[in-house]
Amino acid sequence: MPKSLSVLVTGATGQQGGAVSRALLKKGHKVRALTRKPDSAGALELKKLGAELAVGSFDDRDALVRAMTGTDAVFIMSTPFEGGMETETRQGITAVDTAKAAGVKHIVYTSVSNANRKTGIPHFDSKARVEEYLAKSGLPYTIIAPVFFSENLVSPWGGGGLKQGVVALAMPPKRPLQHITLEEIGAFGALVLERREAFLGKRIDLASTELSGEQVADTFSRVTGKPFRFVEVPQAQMRSQNEDMALMFEWFDKTGYSADIAALRRDYPEVGWRSFEEWARAQNWKQLL
Repeated sequence: MPKSLSVLVTGATGQQGGAVSRALLKKGHKVRALTRKPDSAGALELKKLGAELAVGSFDDRDALVRAMTGTDAVFIMSTPFEGGMETETRQGITAVDTAKAAGVKHIVYTSVSNANRKTGIPHFDSKARVEEYLAKSGLPYTIIAPVFFSENLVSPWGGGGLKQGVVALAMPPKRPLQHITLEEIGAFGALVLERREAFLGKRIDLASTELSGEQVADTFSRVTGKPFRFVEVPQAQMRSQNEDMALMFEWFDKTGYSADIAALRRDYPEVGWRSFEEWARAQNWKQLL
């Protein structure tokens, strides 16, 4: 049993931060959850699970220093979806600088798979700049880089077509795409934090499955008993809505993620990797449909 750790988790009420927090708490570690809204439902749920709430944000350096001081490690999650790409990079760099000032012994930064390969996708590149800064900081670090979340397919972000029996993505129906679930990200993040020495200085692309949009629709049909069909969203339509996302889906089609799924499953069985169908069967389809 690994020794009990004290970990500050940023973005703790979000998807990845929440998953890592829950995985750590389940394994008996101490979680200090950074949040701007301690009375939010997500924050209160983490507190109920045993997390300590730390009020602050990336824009409040003093609060960040207080939150990081005395912890064994910090999990950093930055996002461009609130303030934009430049803000994400600035906030990520601020978090790295603050961790250095606070004497943090291990930073785990969650980026995105293949962001270090100059994709030209704005929200990949904003994370790549944080990665580069972290690598040069002299701090002990690990970078985990997940692929497309399976949860995107059942969220409003995914087009909201589930009730109509539609899986919609801006890519060809037979083009495979690597996926990972939030629970798997949380479990892998906890593993990295527990096994600090084995992961120091490493950057690991994370994925658990790979399948096409047609295969997603077939799986949903099989799991729910309701017919699903795949619809390819025209790139022009995607571009009119969001240029960043349009560039990402073009890259999915032309290049795509390249995580070594077989090696991840072989080397880290403790994560509890699942098949896409196993994940799909665990969803609350009564609520979704």
